[in-house]
Amino acid sequence: MNISKTQRGRAAAAVSLAAVLALTATACGDDGSASGGEGSGKGEITFWDNNGGPRTAVWKEIIQDFEKKYPDIKVKYVPIPIADVQSKYDTAIAGGGVPDVGGVGTAYLANMVSQDALEPLGDRIKDSSLNGKLVEGMVESVKDAAGRDDEMYTVPTSANNGALWYRTDLFKAAGLDAPTTWATFYQAAEKLTDAGKNKFGYTIRGGAGSIAQALDAAYGQSGITEFWNGDTTTLNDPKNVAALEKYAALYKKTTPSADVNNDFTKMVAQFDTGTIGMLSHNLGSYQDHLKALGKDKFAGIPNPVGDGGTRVQVSNPVDGLGLFKASKNKTAAWKFIEFAASHESNSKWNESAGAIPANTEAAKDPWISEAAPTELAAKALTDGSTKIVQLPYYLPDWNNISKADNEPEFQKLLLGKVTAKAFLDKMADELNAAQKEWKERGNG
Repeated sequence: MNISKTQRGRAAAAVSLAAVLALTATACGDDGSASGGEGSGKGEITFWDNNGGPRTAVWKEIIQDFEKKYPDIKVKYVPIPIADVQSKYDTAIAGGGVPDVGGVGTAYLANMVSQDALEPLGDRIKDSSLNGKLVEGMVESVKDAAGRDDEMYTVPTSANNGALWYRTDLFKAAGLDAPTTWATFYQAAEKLTDAGKNKFGYTIRGGAGSIAQALDAAYGQSGITEFWNGDTTTLNDPKNVAALEKYAALYKKTTPSADVNNDFTKMVAQFDTGTIGMLSHNLGSYQDHLKALGKDKFAGIPNPVGDGGTRVQVSNPVDGLGLFKASKNKTAAWKFIEFAASHESNSKWNESAGAIPANTEAAKDPWISEAAPTELAAKALTDGSTKIVQLPYYLPDWNNISKADNEPEFQKLLLGKVTAKAFLDKMADELNAAQKEWKERGNG
């Protein structure tokens, strides 16, 4: 498997390979940056799942396997909803309730590294069974996202990619070809809509996680392939403004009105149980569609191709496992990370999630070729047909800017309360300021 290497300092943690509660946890140190200790290698450790709920079942299976192999170690599993994960970590780091191990995606990795919450892992990996067994591009991604030269602060476990899911049965009945271009996407969205019968061509993401999908649509249509022009973002380029304006105009015209509040779980549920023609989501929902619809009623393809004949998409985060510096039992915690990233466990997790494994042996397992959307996504990223717009995950403010600060603004855009230009100008101003501050600190 091959992955294109991200550019240092400027690049986001992108994937390019043939290769998504009120909480109570045991405090592991006086604060999130406490030094902790290696411990005895036995006893209980706490693990926070950063996508609790959708991935709970497979993690519990992996934990059961781990405890069978290491009967002297018990893993306390804490599921964290994906929408809450950064705020939960920030609160725990400040208040002294961090876990021993946690799922850490590159979208918020830099923020956690800047708080000195995570243990550097380079030496541990070199001395472990994982040495040489991690997909190089994912390794580079987590290094870049951390922004600390060649040091690693997570062990990569999976990569995802955006997909356009569509109902093949509805397309066939309407005499429509697969939505492989943006032009055919818009045509299908309109033709498959009959609001009076509660039939819609598309479901748009207006709730949590909406920004990445919106940026994918903007850059995918505009054909712009760089996020930065010097130290100024291309986000509010007129071509992106026009593209986002067209995309947002789908709301209530070819989408349900409830979409303004939809996160991915609601979108997936209504696609799987209703008569919605298309859904933009990553590979992680493949198993949901398969279970609900059966293999003959849906398909997943890479994002549509633009007018220029090139597919452009924004980068997707790499997920991983981090060892918290404040852990008092790092020996046991590291055993769990090493086990979870091993061939068998990594393959099991990614097959369940429909994602692409970080373990090189797992990435060769037969199930990948049997899951057509995963295979197509991996191919699209390596056959030269796709250009990746590298999002700046390395900015400590990136996750706040792309989520809490601007998700409500995107809802205003859908509702017609702000223009596409005003929305993108606001976000661009925040990103330009964050980039300037990052560079003034000696980065880049």
